[in-house]
Amino acid sequence: MTPGFIRVLSICLFLVNAVDLFGQIKLPRLISDGAVLQRDAKIKLWGWASINEAVSLHFKNKVYTTHANGSGRWEFVIPAQPSGGPFDLMFKGTNEVTIHDVLFGDVWVCSGQSNMELTMDRVKDIYSHVIANSENQNIRQFLVPDKYDFKNEHVDLEGGDWQSANPKNLLSFSAVAYFFAKEIYEKEHVPIGLINAALGGSPVEAWMSEDALISFPKLHDECLKFKNDEFIHDIETSDNKRMKDWYEELDSKDPGILSSPKWTDPKLDDNEWTEMALPGFWADTPLLKNVNGSVWFRRKFNVPKSLTKEPASLWLGRIVDQDSVFVNGKFIGTTGYQYPPRKYTINQGILNEGENLIAIRVINNSGRGGFVPDKPYFIAGPQDTINLTGLWRYKLGAAMPALAGPTAIRWKPTGLYNKMISPLLTFPIKGVIWYQGESNTKLADEYRKLFPALILSWREKWKQGDFPFLFVQLANFMEVKTAPSESDWAALRDAQLHTLAVSKTGMAVAIDLGEWNDVHPLNKLDVGKRLAIIAQHLAYNNRKIIYSGPIYQSAKVVRSKIEISFFNVGSGLIAEGGELKYFSIAGVDKKFVWAKAKIEGDKIMVWSDEVVSPAFVRYAWADNPQGANLYNKEGLPASPFTSESSK
Repeated sequence: MTPGFIRVLSICLFLVNAVDLFGQIKLPRLISDGAVLQRDAKIKLWGWASINEAVSLHFKNKVYTTHANGSGRWEFVIPAQPSGGPFDLMFKGTNEVTIHDVLFGDVWVCSGQSNMELTMDRVKDIYSHVIANSENQNIRQFLVPDKYDFKNEHVDLEGGDWQSANPKNLLSFSAVAYFFAKEIYEKEHVPIGLINAALGGSPVEAWMSEDALISFPKLHDECLKFKNDEFIHDIETSDNKRMKDWYEELDSKDPGILSSPKWTDPKLDDNEWTEMALPGFWADTPLLKNVNGSVWFRRKFNVPKSLTKEPASLWLGRIVDQDSVFVNGKFIGTTGYQYPPRKYTINQGILNEGENLIAIRVINNSGRGGFVPDKPYFIAGPQDTINLTGLWRYKLGAAMPALAGPTAIRWKPTGLYNKMISPLLTFPIKGVIWYQGESNTKLADEYRKLFPALILSWREKWKQGDFPFLFVQLANFMEVKTAPSESDWAALRDAQLHTLAVSKTGMAVAIDLGEWNDVHPLNKLDVGKRLAIIAQHLAYNNRKIIYSGPIYQSAKVVRSKIEISFFNVGSGLIAEGGELKYFSIAGVDKKFVWAKAKIEGDKIMVWSDEVVSPAFVRYAWADNPQGANLYNKEGLPASPFTSESSK
């Protein structure tokens, strides 16, 4: 047998095998065991097989037939189905594939950034009773893999499966989405499918198609740059080297890990170290100020015998940026970035009755390093708790220049849309819930156009009309300021408010649900409930429900006061807890001062003795307008606003 003949034979065998493999019916990830399909809508079921292959679908004692097209794709359209199930879907071609446990109900796409992505696992300590009682086969989530691609719009996902709610699975559910689904299910009693396609830190442009970005030349140009693999490779190589060199230099200079004894050793004499009250930031100390690099913290504490008999929980609030924790010289755990709450387990046998020592190495890349205030810091067992706030000894390990973070390539324009949204477009849905905006606060004016463009683009791509698009307005965050001032977060909220001009949109106001020291507030239950109330109105046609708090309508000058009118006053306007707060007023110079405000029927009168000729009024215009207290009698908060944007 000649070498040439062998090569030809090998090629022929490869082609035969390739055709045979291609001939196997393949379904998209979304059409899989446990799927929730949209009720009361024609359903498109699709997949792939060999070219012109005959494919049949067996469902509810009916048989549907078709053939794969010239590219091997086939599809069926089945009549609208009422809610119910479970059902089996059997697909037959050269092979047979059966999808089990399929429900018909309402499918909601849940997208945005970290506050949508944040899981029930992150909030399990405050919702443990909810998790323990979460068994419900009629609430299911499909978790879309976090992937990006700048070149092509994909037709299928790389992974993911449908999981029903139960105490185990629920830990990976989006907390906001779950509470939304739970509320809807309790009202409508239909299966709810959640397609969780969210990614922390992502700006709105990452979720937009390339053609939707053409109207935004700067972002579109950036999208085109990232189609170049070599361009991405060079960025990643440079970032990796820069960060590797920084950490290697830090470790080479830090006596805490180089000296003997190490600074984790309980025998180390730290009497000459300086004391600092924790929680707090070392930028506020005269010794370190705004130093970057590594700082070590040590503290001795006494342990009762009862706490040594089983594992203990160590809570260290939040730490900026990274921490490595040691108890009695033994490594307990580490967290690599500032946002996750620090919750570690101290295994049995590590704690001793009597005196113990905890040592923490904190690495700060830039900004204010340290321990975030108003967070929990303690060690707990079944019976005893040891408070860890108060004086700690601390010492600089090694000072370093600030380190810029890596380039967030996966957040660049279009990448997430192509890989995480495009594969969903053939799947009929009830609507979208969206929680995003934190990453766009520096460009609120641009967001005012980008966000509506995303909504309109998604509706066009899904080809099922103006489905409900519900979103969360940014919560209150950061330190409270004592005087009226400009705010990027307030401007972004205003951009979100103006998005309500797009048809079939609804906004859940969360201005009273945030935490000053955490961009990821833990109260996801009320966020989910407020979205569900809006859904009752927009998606389930309950026209009697009061679904929103007061929304600014107009303002007019009445002598030396400004009279404000609102939409959605419900049963009436109220000031929670006393007099109205967080109104400010300005003349044409736009120098805002705090103002007095009074409810008069369905309107509010605002004035200040400092402004004789008022022109503009604001409400809750701040990063964190803590104490803003305008609600309607149904208990829904008013959206922050400024009358400037309507001029």
